Amino acid sequence: MSKSVGIKDVAAAAGVSVTTVSHVLNHVAYARVGAETRERVHEAARRLGYGPNRLAQALRTQRSGMIGFISEEIATTPHAGRIILGSEETAKRRGYNIMIINSTSTGSADSRENDVAALLDRQVDGILYATMYHRRFSVPKSLAGLPSVLVDSEDVGHTVPSVIPDEEGGARAAVQTLIDAGHTRIGMINNTDDVPATHSRLRAFKETLADAGLEFHPRLVQSEHSEVPGGYQAALRLLQSEDRPTAVFCYNDRMAMGLYRAAGELGIRIPDELSVVGFDNQELIAENLHPALTTVALPHYEMGVWATENLINAIEGKSDLGPFAAHPTVLECPLVVRDSVAAPCSIRGVTP
Repeated sequence: MSKSVGIKDVAAAAGVSVTTVSHVLNHVAYARVGAETRERVHEAARRLGYGPNRLAQALRTQRSGMIGFISEEIATTPHAGRIILGSEETAKRRGYNIMIINSTSTGSADSRENDVAALLDRQVDGILYATMYHRRFSVPKSLAGLPSVLVDSEDVGHTVPSVIPDEEGGARAAVQTLIDAGHTRIGMINNTDDVPATHSRLRAFKETLADAGLEFHPRLVQSEHSEVPGGYQAALRLLQSEDRPTAVFCYNDRMAMGLYRAAGELGIRIPDELSVVGFDNQELIAENLHPALTTVALPHYEMGVWATENLINAIEGKSDLGPFAAHPTVLECPLVVRDSVAAPCSIRGVTP
C-alpha cells in the first residue's frame, strides 16, 4: 500500500464523500449506499492501492481485525477444507483476517483451553471452532463472554451458537431418490461411531421408508467403521444374502467406494442391478467412481460463511449471538445427482 494514498484520494477518485468511503470500506450496516456506488468505491480503492490503516482502526474500534479459527483436523482434510475457504473469503470481504490453529479431535480439555488461550494472547476479536465431523462436545470454558461460533458441532451446554448440516433432510433425499426410481427393497450401510450423523441418518432412513409404505427390515442395515474397508465388509454381507437389496444408501462416499468394490467382485453391475447413493459429496471419490456416485453434499463452504458472517456481526455489535445458542442453525444438504441410480431390473424388464 502506498503511504501517500489516503481516504480523501479514494473519495475524489470515486466521486463521493469521505464519509461514504468510510462507510463502504468499514462495512457500516446502516449506511444507505447503493450497490453501484459501493462498487465504485471498492474499485477506486483497489486501483489506488488503498487499504485501511489497521493500527489506527484498532485504536478507534478496540478491535484487532483478527478472527481465531480452531480446526480439529479440518485444515488437513481435503473434503472439509471448504469450511476454512468459506470462512476466509467471508472474513476478507468483511475486512478481517483468519488465524488458524490446527488441533485434533482426540485432544484433551486442557489442550482445547490452551488453543483458545493462544488465540486470546494474540488479541483475536472472536473465535470459530470447527470439528472434523458433526458431533456434540463441551466447549472450552475460556470461550465464555467471547464472541464465538461452533462449526459442524454442537455445544452440549447450549451456551455457544453453532451451525450444522441437516443430516436427516439429506438422508431423506437420498432414500427418496431410490424410492422414486422404483426400489422397494432398500438396504443401508451405516457407521458404528456414536455420533449425531449415525443416528440421524438411520432415523431418516426408517422414517422415509415408512412414509412410502415400505417395511423396514433390520437385516438390511449393516454397520461398520466408516471407511472404505468397512463399507466393503458391510456390502459383502448385504449383497451375498439370498434376499439382497436392489438399492443401498451408504453412510458416506468412502463406504460407498467399498460397496463398489464388493459389487464388482460379486459381478453385480451398478446401476443396472444395484443402485447406490452416498453422503458427503467427497468429489475426489464421488466424481471418479464408475459410474459416478449420486450422493448428498455437506454444506461445508456454507457453514464457514454463516459462522463467520454472524461472528463478525456480533463482534461489530450489529447482532446478538445469544438467541442462536439455544438451538443449532441447520443448513440444507442438497442431493447431487450423478449416474449410480436406475430403476430396478423388475421394472425395466431386464434379467439380472
